[in-house]
Amino acid sequence: MKNPYEQLVIYNFDGVPSFDYRVEKDERFLGTWVEEDTSFLFFSGPVPSLVEQVRRKNSHISLVETYEMTCEQWHGDKIEPYFVEDFCIAPPWDRLKKEDRLKKKATSVREILLDPGVVFGTGRHQTTEDCLTLIHRLCTQEKIGTVLDIGTGTGLLSLGAAALGCARVLACDFNLLAVKTTLKNIRLNRFEKQILAFQAKGEEVICLPCDLLVANIHYDVMQHLIEHPAFLEKKYFILSGLLNSETTKIMASLATKRVHVIERRCPDGIWNTLLGKQK
Repeated sequence: MKNPYEQLVIYNFDGVPSFDYRVEKDERFLGTWVEEDTSFLFFSGPVPSLVEQVRRKNSHISLVETYEMTCEQWHGDKIEPYFVEDFCIAPPWDRLKKEDRLKKKATSVREILLDPGVVFGTGRHQTTEDCLTLIHRLCTQEKIGTVLDIGTGTGLLSLGAAALGCARVLACDFNLLAVKTTLKNIRLNRFEKQILAFQAKGEEVICLPCDLLVANIHYDVMQHLIEHPAFLEKKYFILSGLLNSETTKIMASLATKRVHVIERRCPDGIWNTLLGKQK
């Protein structure tokens, strides 16, 4: 299998365009990333005629800029197999070969196929790796049946929980392209019976019951989630995506609640991840 994202052509609009099936059905179309009032249309090659059609149909917005780059430039990381605990996270076009497993003494690894698509990030960010490490530790020591993963992105943390035997995992993200990418990865790993991916805001789903809440999200959303009464109903929680000053504020808020912070991880001195449980 060849990497379908070898070369990217990204069209940046100062609004969110509507377009017909001719764009979505084009084999070069990879998806649309929407960020408030800005959107990015991704293709695997230049499509000037299609973009001109989109521009004409949406006269109220304009094409700001066109970018051309490799997928690794977009993601900021190499897309290659890597290990976290006994997980081997690999793109479907570059799976770890049997002889490489033997060299790494990794004959019994849990392989997770991860197609990052054009959702920013390959899973190598410090917060993602720390969350996956804590999920692994918790799920191998405790009975975790249900997980709620808020801000799932490519779905990696949900995939990890399912690979560790969690029977029901809810993976949500407010960004539709992230949800579509997660759905693709669920199918790649055949976890359709364990993981449900859907579009939603964190504050809309915090009431859903679960044994473990995982939230690798921005501080401005996190600070509201932990104040919701339903937060205290989660048996365990993993909170991540926090800078040092933000973590201080979150820790101060948690200190007023009936929860216990088991561990604070910050191996790079910048990004923080918290593991906690109800008292």
